[in-house]
Amino acid sequence: MPIVRDLSQLPTSARRGAVAIGNFDGVHRGHLEIVRRLLERAREVGGPAIVFTFDPHPVRILRPEQSPPPLTWTERKAELLAAHGVYMVVAYHTDEALLQLTAQEFFDKIVVGALDAQAMVEGPNFYFGHNREGNVALLEQLTSAAGLTLDVVPPVSIGGELVSSSRIRALIAAGDVATAGQLLSAPYRIRGMVTHGSGRGSSIGFPTANLQGIDTLLPKPGVYAGRAMVQSILYPAAINLGPNPTFGESALKVEIHLLDYHDSLYGQPLEVEFLAHLRDVTTFAGPAALVDQLQQDIKRTREIAAQGLAVEQS
Repeated sequence: MPIVRDLSQLPTSARRGAVAIGNFDGVHRGHLEIVRRLLERAREVGGPAIVFTFDPHPVRILRPEQSPPPLTWTERKAELLAAHGVYMVVAYHTDEALLQLTAQEFFDKIVVGALDAQAMVEGPNFYFGHNREGNVALLEQLTSAAGLTLDVVPPVSIGGELVSSSRIRALIAAGDVATAGQLLSAPYRIRGMVTHGSGRGSSIGFPTANLQGIDTLLPKPGVYAGRAMVQSILYPAAINLGPNPTFGESALKVEIHLLDYHDSLYGQPLEVEFLAHLRDVTTFAGPAALVDQLQQDIKRTREIAAQGLAVEQS
């Protein structure tokens, strides 16, 4: 999917459609309900379905100390939205000029001027303009005056609680990646660059790819079953997140043992998704006990990854 970052480069094909504005962090099931309605309105007006988001999130500029780690990076967000039918993502660069726009100015410049939107779809907690002065009530007035339709999509509840990025963030931080994955539109994924580690994994028969430069939220330390993407192919992967106390190491590491993949990944980007928490970080009596546990971890990882694949193909 194309990502537009400069409104001066917005193609004509992206105008006169239906627009949803928001962060869409994680692209969870609540977001998918907005997307579903967005696609309906786009068909009705005969235009594209556009998601307008911000990069970075305004909170990272206004109140960086209150800004939580994101759940997705922009390209991943666009990939997930495209998978559900969104035509284009506008990832607008958040700067002081944008933050100083009043709600009326934002509506006039972005919604009417740049996008020439014919319909808008938002959640009930949508705010826009300087100091978040604009809300859904004001947006209803502005869209009505401009001749646009507005749909306000109610939140989605799963398990008796509202689906939200903050709820998902708390689940991931607690290590409950399986439940988080049920609320998201896809298993939770991180990315990083593969760097050289100590080589200790290779010495005991379990080579790992060590990830650094991760720019999204990490689950709590532990061992996880997951999958790693190499050249658009997902391989089962056992993930160790945390220190290695058996060898006296205290530094937090993200180590990925790919099953059925044996080529070097050093210096390459790697995307890794979490399917299930297997166990907490443990100190073993020695390498032999660690190897026994790793073999069990790999067996469970293969089973869980196969189940995940079967669900996706059903």
